[in-house]
Amino acid sequence: MTAMRPGSEPSIRRYLDQPRGGPTVLRIVLGTQLRRLRESRGISREAAGDAIRASHAKISRLELGRVGFKDRDVSDLLTLYGVVDETRRTDFLALARQASTPGWWNQYGDILPGWFETHIGLEEAASVIRTYEVQFVPGLVQTEEYARAVVRLGHPRASLREVERRVELRMKRQQLLETPGAPRLWAVMDEASLRRPLGDSAMMRAQFELLLEAAQRPNVTLQVAPFAVGGLAAAGGPITILRFQEPDLPDIVYLEQLTSALYLDKQEEVDSYLAVIDRLCAEAFSPRQTMGFLKDLIAQTG
Repeated sequence: MTAMRPGSEPSIRRYLDQPRGGPTVLRIVLGTQLRRLRESRGISREAAGDAIRASHAKISRLELGRVGFKDRDVSDLLTLYGVVDETRRTDFLALARQASTPGWWNQYGDILPGWFETHIGLEEAASVIRTYEVQFVPGLVQTEEYARAVVRLGHPRASLREVERRVELRMKRQQLLETPGAPRLWAVMDEASLRRPLGDSAMMRAQFELLLEAAQRPNVTLQVAPFAVGGLAAAGGPITILRFQEPDLPDIVYLEQLTSALYLDKQEEVDSYLAVIDRLCAEAFSPRQTMGFLKDLIAQTG
C-alpha cells in the first residue's frame, strides 16, 4: 500500500497512485471532491462560478465531471473553498491534469459523440456491467460481421470508411473483457434479439458461437429472456447499469437513445432500474439453460 502524504485527500491520492478508468472517471472523482468542498463551506454554485469567471451551469458540469478542468479554475476554486495546504492543492491540480489526458478512444473523435464517449470511459472503470438488450446482441460480445450489420442499420448514410471505423471502435471496446481486472459482464438478452436475423445464417451462426464461447468465461454471465415470459415489455428499451468499486462513484444507469443518452445516478432512480434488472434475471433462462438455448440456435442455423 502506498503511504499517504500528510494533508492529502485519501481518494485523490488513491487515484494519483493507481489511476483506473481514464479521464472520464478522474473528472467525476475530481468534480465530486470539489462539490463536497463547496458544500462544506456553504458556497453556492453562482458564487463558485463568479470565482472562475463562469456561470453556475459550468460549475454544475464541472462537478458532474462532464467537462475538463483548467489549472487556473481548479486553483481559484480551491482558494475560494479555503484549501491553502500546498500538498492538497498539488494533489488536486495533478488529478486535474490527469483528467485532461485524452483516453484511447480520443482517436475516434470523428465518429464518437460526446454522450457515448462518457459511456466508454465509465465502462473502462466499471467492476460490474449489467445490461438488458431488446433488439441486438450486446456490443461487448458481437462478432465483427454482426457489428457491421448493426452499424449499417443505425447509420444508413455512413460512408464505408465511417462504418469500418465504428466497427473497429466496437472491437477495441471488447478487449476490456480480456484485460487483467476485467469487469464482470452480466447480460440478459430478449429472445427477439437472437431470433431477428441481421444477415445470412452463417453470420448468425458465428454470432451464436461467439456468445456460447463468451458464456464460458468466468467474468461473463449470459441469460436469455424467452418469449414465454410475459411482461418483459414493461422494462422498456435497453438498460445498462454500471457498478464501480471506487467509493466516489455511485452506480450509474445508462439509457441509450437514437441520438443521445441519459445517465442516472440518483439512488431512487438506480434502485428502480436495479429492480427491473433483478426481475429480468429471475424470470429469464438460467445461464445453464441459456447455453442450451444457444446450442439449439447453432444447430438450427447449421
